[in-house]
Amino acid sequence: MSAKWEINQTQFTKNIKQVIKDNPVIAVVKNNAYNYGLEFTLDCMTACGINYFSTTSLEEAIAIRNYNDTCNIFLMNPVTDFESLRQYNIEMTLPSAQFFEQYSDELYGIPLHMEYENLLHRSGFKSITEMQETLLIIKAQYPSIDIKALWTHFGYADEFEVTDYETEKKDWLEVVNALTPLHSFEVIHAQNSASYVREDGLLPQHTHLRLGIILYGSRPYSSLPETITRQSLRISSHVIQIREINVGHSAGYSFAFTAQKDTRLAVVAIGYGDGILRTRAKHDCLINNRRYPIKALMMSHMFVEVDENVQPNDIVYLYHEQMRIDEYTFLGVGANSEQLSALNHNTLLLEVTQ
Repeated sequence: MSAKWEINQTQFTKNIKQVIKDNPVIAVVKNNAYNYGLEFTLDCMTACGINYFSTTSLEEAIAIRNYNDTCNIFLMNPVTDFESLRQYNIEMTLPSAQFFEQYSDELYGIPLHMEYENLLHRSGFKSITEMQETLLIIKAQYPSIDIKALWTHFGYADEFEVTDYETEKKDWLEVVNALTPLHSFEVIHAQNSASYVREDGLLPQHTHLRLGIILYGSRPYSSLPETITRQSLRISSHVIQIREINVGHSAGYSFAFTAQKDTRLAVVAIGYGDGILRTRAKHDCLINNRRYPIKALMMSHMFVEVDENVQPNDIVYLYHEQMRIDEYTFLGVGANSEQLSALNHNTLLLEVTQ
């Protein structure tokens, strides 16, 4: 029995419906849909009425188009392969005044989302004035350029110890109020998972939420109840054998574990080669509905300290409804997306259940 990635499709789909309610959503499906699998995720989200998807990779955007020829696709990173954008009907961010000045003659026929930089400072126009001037130039000189949308990204919506989220929200709403009289934007979007639940819905004048991690069953911040989004993913393996380690003896490479007492160690067939983070191995796993401490992590194995209730061939869970990814995020293992994207689909067996 090899290590396994198990996803319950019914629960995954039900959770998406619960999360989005009746709100229009641009679903973030970057990086193979947070490693859940692009086609699987598109099927589930489409079944929930979502028909607008965003990613950061042109290749992934093209893959979405090849799988779904009717949906809207928004590319959050700028590219200069404008012919492919037109060919596959892919929308793209307009990331700066400099980008517009350099490529203005090549942007025709591509629905563009004008981006405001905000406090994240990752991409976007730097000021209202820059955006106003660019819109006026487009209206006067480039009638074939389609400014479809206005957007930004909140970098601090999951931070409560500082006021940065209120600052970036205020600045952004000033942008919206300043630009909407100049141009009729078909789409306005800014809110990520944290902002959505923090605001309990859409901000004024916004047409869509742009949701990522909450759609996949993880909370964006720790004070939220687990019921707000439910995990449908399990990562598991099995106990290969039990080893008895005497006090003072070591197991694993380079004295990875040294017994402080006579210890019963379960050898489990999963390791960092399967995408288990070393920080995750500082915590516990689930065997027979009980938690046991992980003592060492290797490429294809890990050691777990167990009692007499654990036997060879018992199932061992690293992630489970009782051991949520977001639980370990809040323990400092790594971001929800970091834990998910590390998981290795080349070594984990995939099982989709109903």
